[in-house]
Amino acid sequence: MKRTIILAAVISLSTAFSADAQSGLASYYGGRGGGMTCAHRTAAMGTVLTVSHGGRSIQCRVNDRGPFIRGRIVDLSVTAARALGMTGAGVVPVSVY
Repeated sequence: MKRTIILAAVISLSTAFSADAQSGLASYYGGRGGGMTCAHRTAAMGTVLTVSHGGRSIQCRVNDRGPFIRGRIVDLSVTAARALGMTGAGVVPVSVY
């Protein structure tokens, strides 16, 4: 009985996290200022998102809307892109949650 309850809790939590996770492409934008910021189409302004790529994860704050190119789910500041190790590639597959 105890194992069933624990298993149900684990499944419930993993479903909750996977429902909010997005997978797609990330790009980055240049410009002044920065910090660990990003643009996202639907997340509320000020929301902190976790972006993962190639075994690295960063947290960045949504401060803009975009990207508006099909397949891209987040646009990162140069600072965030450097921290994620994607500046050489320009566009990389990521998970956002």
